[in-house]
Amino acid sequence: MTATDERTNADRVAALEPVAARELERHLSMAKEWFPHQYVPWSEGSDFDGEYDGEPWDPEQSRIDAVGRTALVVNLLTEDNLPSYHRAIIDSTGRDSAWGEWVHRWTAEEARHGTAMRDYLTVTRAVDPVALERERMDHMSRGFSSDVEGDILTGTAYVSFQELATRISHRNTGRHTDDPGCDRLLARIAADENLHMLFYRNVMAAAFELDPDATMVAVDSVVQGFQMPGSEVEGFTRRSVQIALAGIYDLRIHHDEVLGPVLRAWDVWDRTDLGPQGEQARERLAAFMAGLDAAATSFEDKRAERAARAAREARPDT
Repeated sequence: MTATDERTNADRVAALEPVAARELERHLSMAKEWFPHQYVPWSEGSDFDGEYDGEPWDPEQSRIDAVGRTALVVNLLTEDNLPSYHRAIIDSTGRDSAWGEWVHRWTAEEARHGTAMRDYLTVTRAVDPVALERERMDHMSRGFSSDVEGDILTGTAYVSFQELATRISHRNTGRHTDDPGCDRLLARIAADENLHMLFYRNVMAAAFELDPDATMVAVDSVVQGFQMPGSEVEGFTRRSVQIALAGIYDLRIHHDEVLGPVLRAWDVWDRTDLGPQGEQARERLAAFMAGLDAAATSFEDKRAERAARAAREARPDT
C-alpha cells in the first residue's frame, strides 16, 4: 500500500481546508447580492383556480414553447432537491471550519435559484403549476444519492463538472425561451453557478497537487459515470432527448463546453507527476473522451438529418 492509499477522506479534507478557506474568501469578494423578487413581473400575476376561484392554467397562456417548458421544469426540479445535495456534500466535507461555512453559503445561494424560478414560472403562467408541484413532491420524495458521496475527491470532481453543466443548461434554456424576462433571470442564476464551479474546480486543482494519482482516478470515475442530479426526475431520458434535439444541452456541449475545459484547467493531459495508477486512469479517461466525441458527432449528424427530413416534409408540393 502506498502513502497515497493510506490517506483517509478526513486527511484530505483537512489538507484541503486552507484552499477551501481561500476560495471561500474569493467567492464572497466576487458574489453579487441580488433579490429574486426583482426578477419577477408580479403585475402579470392573476389568481388560479382553487381557493381564490381564479382561472386554471392552460398551455395557451404560456409564451414559451413545449421544449422550453420541458427544460425549465427539469432545471427547476433539479434545483428543488437542494436538501439532498446539501447532505451529500456535508457527508464529504463535514461541518467544521471553512468547509461548513462554504456549504451553508452555497446552499443559501442555490435555494435562491429555486425560489426565483418558481415565482417567475408561476406568475407568468409559463408551466402547469399543478403538474410542477406534483413532480416536485415525487422528485424530492425520491431524494438524491450517488456513488460520489462521502469522498472529497469524487464529490468535488463531480460538482466541478455539474456546476458548469448547470450554468450552461440554465443559460441555453433562457435563450431558447425567447422570453426576455426568463432569459434575464436564468442568466443571473448562471452567473452564480459559474462562481460555484470555480470554487470546486480550484479546490480540485489543489487536490491534484496533493495527491495526483488518487485525484486522477477520482476524475476518471466521475467523468465516465457522470449524470446530472436531475436524472432521477420522472421521464428524464425522454425529456433529455427533447432538450438535446433543441441544442439546449447535448453530448457535444457536454464534451466541448463542460468536460474539456475543466480537464484542461487541471492540466490533466500534460501532467508529469502521475504514477502507474494515475497513468492508467488518464488512459481510460482519454479513451472515454474519444468515444464521447464520436458519439457527439453521430448525434449531431442524426439531428441534422432529422431536421432536413422535417423541412422536406413541411415543404409544399410544387
